Amino acid sequence: MDRPPVKLLDRARYRIRLKGYSIRTEQSYVSWIRRFILFHNTRHPQDMGKSEIEAFLTHLAVNRHVSPSTQNQAFNSLLFLYRNVLEIEFPENINAYRSKRPARLPTILTKSETMKIISMMTGFHQIMVKILYGSGLRAIECLRLRVKDLDFAMNEIMVRDGKGKKDRATILPDDIRGTLRKHLIFIKQLHENDL
Repeated sequence: MDRPPVKLLDRARYRIRLKGYSIRTEQSYVSWIRRFILFHNTRHPQDMGKSEIEAFLTHLAVNRHVSPSTQNQAFNSLLFLYRNVLEIEFPENINAYRSKRPARLPTILTKSETMKIISMMTGFHQIMVKILYGSGLRAIECLRLRVKDLDFAMNEIMVRDGKGKKDRATILPDDIRGTLRKHLIFIKQLHENDL
């Protein structure tokens, strides 16, 4: 019995996982591939080439006003599609209109403004934000933290399987140690009560 053909987006997901890319990269690449196909009225990418890629990337810059990094992400998604999923040569010298970085500087909170925002928060949300701010963790890294990743004796947080599938150690901020210990005691008691 013949198996039904695997859909293109499922093939893309499989290849992305085979390469060990993060789930966020997978979601992003699959989304861009889908948008590329829909932009060209559901034509198969195998039947499209340089002009269609240029049209899509130019559309993103001119009509959608995406940032340069977003346009690069779309480009890399299509590059991955052609090279790793379709296994055909990606057209050279893509000549799409490039997004321009805005000339204005970003607005950044001062330390006192940041502390004021953090002081308005309570509970475990405040603890999480303090860890993010004091340790430089990414949001997903903070969400994946486990008790065994906290080293109070060494004042360290161990980030496991971070960006690029790498482990790293970072500091455990002094001003959060006491609050974090109390939170862990509370969670342990809650767990024991549940048992």
